[in-house]
Amino acid sequence: MKRAAILSLALLAAACSTISPEARVRQKLVDAGVRPEMAQCMAGKLVRKLSYDELHQLGRVAKLPGQHPGHMSFDELAQRLQALNDPHIVSVVTRVGLGCAIAG
Repeated sequence: MKRAAILSLALLAAACSTISPEARVRQKLVDAGVRPEMAQCMAGKLVRKLSYDELHQLGRVAKLPGQHPGHMSFDELAQRLQALNDPHIVSVVTRVGLGCAIAG
């Protein structure tokens, strides 16, 4: 019984220390140069609308050289997305980004 309680506490602690997919996407967007407020707005929507593999591909955009965090325009992000050659990702990110830009 004591062993089960310790194991449960260890699993609970591990679960609390993991970073949510939304937080990871938000950070990748900021790393790619998207303003933090815009990344905050976009992250949850992207996690809901894109598959894990599509999110992974989107994460590659952040690894492209260039901008300092927070200094990329939406147009620049759209150009980087074109390099992925995935129309679904481009469409979702464009719609989400435009919605966040209008709401913000």
